[in-house]
Amino acid sequence: MAVGRTVLVAGVLILLFIPYLLWGTGLATARSQDRLGASLAARSPSVPPHGPLRPGLAPPTPAPPSASPAVGDPVGRLVIPAIGLSMVVVEGTGTDQLREGPGHYPATPLPGQAGNAAIAGHRTTYLHPFSDLDRLVPGDRITVATPQGLFLYSVTRSEVVDPSDVAVVGPTPTPTLTLTTCNPKYSARQRLVVKAALVPTESGPVRTPAPAISTAPTNLDGPHGSPDTTGAIVWGVATLAVGLAWWAAFRRRRHWTTWVIGFLPFAAVCFVWFGHLDRALPGNF
Repeated sequence: MAVGRTVLVAGVLILLFIPYLLWGTGLATARSQDRLGASLAARSPSVPPHGPLRPGLAPPTPAPPSASPAVGDPVGRLVIPAIGLSMVVVEGTGTDQLREGPGHYPATPLPGQAGNAAIAGHRTTYLHPFSDLDRLVPGDRITVATPQGLFLYSVTRSEVVDPSDVAVVGPTPTPTLTLTTCNPKYSARQRLVVKAALVPTESGPVRTPAPAISTAPTNLDGPHGSPDTTGAIVWGVATLAVGLAWWAAFRRRRHWTTWVIGFLPFAAVCFVWFGHLDRALPGNF
């Protein structure tokens, strides 16, 4: 009987963990986006978060090279009207960074600069910023606002590649924006890649002098970082303890008030445990 109950509880927790990954993770990302947005606005008050840009006739003029932000700092705001996306891009593509929003590959130029600026993003979790990346077609517009200015890109093509295909984020002779995410949805077997070209605008970029940096190809391994195994175990034990206390209290007093009162602390501890459990699992998109 006890084994059956244990298996039942384990099954329920697994079923609850799935919606946590798909929707609950978005709560933390939303808080991070608010923080990153405020930080970006403080760094570049003269640059609007997003806005209409009209293509110009002159050749596109990329922004000058500049030092990349520190890992975890905001890079700029990415806006893709065709899929309803407006999120702040964070520097880095590690597990922690991609939990906060789309992540800029540190070894590539910043958006708006010459070369290939690459950005990765989750497709099914953490507000799934790149969930509908497959809907983009040539001609769709992408706007990126950084401290250097407001830049307009036009989608040129999309393709599906293996995670080992680093060429898609390698240097390019023209200013390019590359967006990568997992493919198909709920799988990390492949990578969906969308390419966009910088196009001229009537206003042009806002110039911000800064030291130059070198760029190099990176990889498409996806989120990575140290697994939080200790946190998952500690909070798993705490969840078990609270659950057992809740069950013991309910057995002593079988009333709906005992059920409700016990559910609140159990749900809170369980939510924290799920967060640590997610960090203990392999990175995913």
